[in-house]
Formats: sequence, structure tokens, C-alpha cells
Amino acid sequence: MGKDNSDIAVKKEPFHLRKWLRKRKVQKVILIVTFSIIPLALLTVFTYLPFVKMVQFSFYKMKYIGPRKYVGFQNYIDVFQREDCFKALRLSIYYLVGALFQLVLALYFATILSFKVKLGGFFKGAMFFPYLVCGIAVGYIFQFFYTRGFVLDTILSWFGIPLEKLPYWLKDTKINNVSLAATSVWRYMGQNMVLFIGAIMSVDKELYEAAELDGANKWKQFKYIILPGIKTIVVLNLILAVTGSISAFEPCFVITKGTMGTGTYFYVMHKLAHNNYKVGLASAMAIILLVIILITAVLQKVIMNVLFEDGDDNNSKKIQKKLKKSKYNKEVA
Repeated sequence: MGKDNSDIAVKKEPFHLRKWLRKRKVQKVILIVTFSIIPLALLTVFTYLPFVKMVQFSFYKMKYIGPRKYVGFQNYIDVFQREDCFKALRLSIYYLVGALFQLVLALYFATILSFKVKLGGFFKGAMFFPYLVCGIAVGYIFQFFYTRGFVLDTILSWFGIPLEKLPYWLKDTKINNVSLAATSVWRYMGQNMVLFIGAIMSVDKELYEAAELDGANKWKQFKYIILPGIKTIVVLNLILAVTGSISAFEPCFVITKGTMGTGTYFYVMHKLAHNNYKVGLASAMAIILLVIILITAVLQKVIMNVLFEDGDDNNSKKIQKKLKKSKYNKEVA
């Protein structure tokens, strides 16, 4: 007769902590968690918690020290009503145009320097060097560069342009913001160029050889081989350029101190927080700026996907739709 299951004693091995810790999977998990704790803790303390507090401060009328008064969404309303707040965002148009011009230049030089060019390494280093210079130092360099009668005026005088006909590059409100945006073009073009060069170098060289055999010129090679092959980097640089132009700060802060109508949105936010001690209003400005940047990034991503998205490696979306339509018509017939 068989024994009843209840009579069978199930023996369980005792849990040994040392043996459990010696397991490879357990050690792997412990290692990952241990190395993740420190950066996560730093991010939480110095990024996430301050962001939460900033959102909280945006609903109060307050200074750094002293009493706080809850005002709800009044700070957000004031941002759109005050002339020195929201109107300063219009200056981002100058930096946006400069950023787009900068990307075009970076892509042009990257396309040329990606192939064998005499002194190509020298030109790459020379164009990338401005990005290595501190932003404050760049501001002081261009402050001297634009000063009346100094570097830029001297260079233009060599071409026969008298000093009296030249504008005040930092005082004339018609051109001073253009001058400041040009400093960003000079500084960041090399960085974008290096990113483009890295992407172009990853394109299969056999495609160029096949295109040359088919009689494609350099423009068609750029349009149908290089540009589609680096579309991810193009979208990335475009997003960085637009978000950077919206949050421009260093040129106006160092060169003009925000005077003569050059104070950008970020500079006005800095001034309200640290000079006027309107911490609640500045926090609301920061939240609005974050929302604008997020919306801009999402719109850019959607637009670029519509313009560049392909169906697969062989056929574009339009061709795939035509193929599906013709296949459906054949099946119906």
C-alpha cells in the first residue's frame, strides 16, 4: 500500500546567508544597486528635490528669507502681464535664427571635412576650439571685440568703411542682439560640426561609389545619402539648438549686463531672483520656460519624424502606401 502524502516529511534546507550572497546573480544585483545608489542619491538631492521645491515656491510671494504668502497662480499670470518677463522671450528669435544659421554652417563644414582635405585636422581643431573656451571668457573676448574703435571696427576700416558710418555694435538696439547671437554661433558651431562629422563618417562609403557610378553629383550625394543617413544627429542638434536659444544667458549677462534691450528671458529671471529677491515670480518663470522647452522639443520631434521617417531600409512611407494600395486593389479584383 502506498503511504499517505501527509506522512511524508518534507525536509527544507536551512537558509544560509553566506551561500546566498555568494551566488553570481545575487552579487550582480548587489553590485548594480550599490553603484546606482550614489548617483541616484545625488540626483535626488541636487536635482529632483530642488525642482519640487521650485514648483512649490512658484505659488508663493516670497523672498529667500522671510515670510511667505500663498498667491496661487498669480505669479504665472504676472509673467504674461509684465513687460520685462514675457516680452524678453522675443529676444530668443535672434538666438534661434543664429542657431539655425550655425547648424547650416556646421553641416556644410562637416560635409567638406569628412573627406580627405588638406590641413583637415587643423581646420577641425581650429573650429572646435571655441567650444572649449569658458562662456564667461567668450563674453569678455567679444566685449573687447565689439568695443567702439577696436577689433571689429579696425578690420572693417581696412575695407574702406569709415568709423563714422559703423554702428555701435553693443549700444544700437537695432543690431546689438544680432551681435550677441553671433557670439553663440562662433562658440557652438564647432561642437555641432564634430557631431555631424562623426555621423557622416558612419555612412557606408560604398554608397558614394555606387552614386558616382550612377552619375550623381556632390549635391545629390548629400541630399540622398548623407542627409538621410545622419537624420538622427540632425534632429538632436536641432533640438539642442532651439532649446539653447530659448535659454540664452551668458552673452547678455557678460557683454551688456542686460542693458540696451538685450536682457533675455533667462537673464530677467536671474535678475528677479537674485537682485529683486522675487523668488516666487522667478520660479514661475522657470516652470514656464521648462514647459516651453518641452513643447518645442516634442513638436520638433514630431515634425522631423514626418519629414524624415522612412518605412524601411528600402522603401519610403509614400512608396509603401502605394504598394499596399496596389496590393489591396489586386486582391479585390
